[in-house]
Amino acid sequence: MRTFSSYALITLKGIGMGAADVIPGVSGGTIAFLTGIYEELLNSIKSVNTQAFKLLFTGKIRQFWKHINGTFLISLILGIAISFFSLAKLMQYLMANEPIPLWSFFFGLIIASAILILKDIDLTKIKNVIALLLGIGAGAAICLVSPTETPNHLWFIFLCGAIAICAMILPGISGSFILLLLGKYEYMLKALTDLNIVLIITFVAGAAIGIVSFSHFLSWLLKKYHVTTISALAGIMIGSLVKVWPWQLQIGEVSRPVMPFQPDLEPLFSGHIGLAVTFALIGVALVLVLELTAARMQKKREAAPTVSEAE
Repeated sequence: MRTFSSYALITLKGIGMGAADVIPGVSGGTIAFLTGIYEELLNSIKSVNTQAFKLLFTGKIRQFWKHINGTFLISLILGIAISFFSLAKLMQYLMANEPIPLWSFFFGLIIASAILILKDIDLTKIKNVIALLLGIGAGAAICLVSPTETPNHLWFIFLCGAIAICAMILPGISGSFILLLLGKYEYMLKALTDLNIVLIITFVAGAAIGIVSFSHFLSWLLKKYHVTTISALAGIMIGSLVKVWPWQLQIGEVSRPVMPFQPDLEPLFSGHIGLAVTFALIGVALVLVLELTAARMQKKREAAPTVSEAE
């Protein structure tokens, strides 16, 4: 039986997850894994099923709440919401005033995450290489071919919520990274800071539907085609690096990555190469620290005796 303080701790873990998912390249799923609640989170999400709805619609509210591990989920969602609302304004400020260090940091986060995902992939197998290359192509195409402005219609915001939430529960893939690809990262940050209730509710509704309906499919996909799926996801991350390249030149409706040391573009970017490299390395270091910490904690869990062994 959990106490109030244990649920408060879960809220703190939710704050960590939310902070991670506001930053493209760091996954809330990674934080859930680090803090030891990843398996419980997945099981709680999966429990929102037909049986749960039967309990709800027959008025068995207490049994329904227990079945879905409701207090755990609410405590976690509260922490995530606190992070989203508190960090959104900071991200907006940095994008407006310090874009090169910020996007350099994101670039470092994403490239390090992609490399770490690939370290366990056997790239001597042709199917994994094909999945990786298709992912790279898809990620780059989405960023280069599509205009910077995607629809602001509510149906598209709903869809963004449904897709982004699935990424949130995958260690290594960030929900905000998906929003970047969909062209709605800055848009949703503004919605949070402006307290645009209609947009927020629409996004949350999409997330709720997405996590319930897609989590089962995602689990099946990862179970059936784990390596191929992970290869494609890593490829998408690598291909999408053009989206977070610190130096972008607006050409019509599309932003194009450019090299900062071109003489004709120097007045636009004023150098900042050293600063960009520094923040990119900070991003890489953050991902490496999280990965090493996760590996160390996993070893401790595996080394810890089970109840039956202890007896």
